Amino acid sequence: MAKAIAVSEYKTVSAGVTAADAMLKAADVDIVEAATVCPGKYIIIITGELSSVRAASDAAKAAYPTQHIGTFVLGNPHEGLFQAIYGTADVKAMRALGILETFDVASMLVAADNAAKTSDVELIEMRLARGMCGKSYLMLTGEVAAVQAAIDRAKSTAEQSGMFLDSSVIARPDSKLISSII
Repeated sequence: MAKAIAVSEYKTVSAGVTAADAMLKAADVDIVEAATVCPGKYIIIITGELSSVRAASDAAKAAYPTQHIGTFVLGNPHEGLFQAIYGTADVKAMRALGILETFDVASMLVAADNAAKTSDVELIEMRLARGMCGKSYLMLTGEVAAVQAAIDRAKSTAEQSGMFLDSSVIARPDSKLISSII
């Protein structure tokens, strides 16, 4: 079975926390993040084997349907996705910098996965909804052409769901900016 990641979103904190507990009891999954996000919603990001992630997501969705906003499951995510989420990516040297913003978490995960699988780039950081009124962003680095291809692919992916907000590519970021990012 393949590794997977899922995002579930709930209208209220109490339903979200209870759903997270139900997910953990329903299948062998781990919580990547479970937190309140603006404006008072609750997101749960879990990981594990694909079948377990689906089972956990389905159990929580079925148990709390009136408070459930949505769930998204991504099978076989790029390994760099987890480091970017946790903020543990070990970027030795930043070359070009790509930035992408979306209106939600699920579209960001799919866009980031597609970006990382499109070209030879390193995911630096992914901020998912917290402190951003539900928006998310991704930063990645690599050679200019690779970064541009990755951002173009991520943008296209996010546009398909209507969740694309903005993006940019900086060919040669200033050293002071680099220091503030990595």
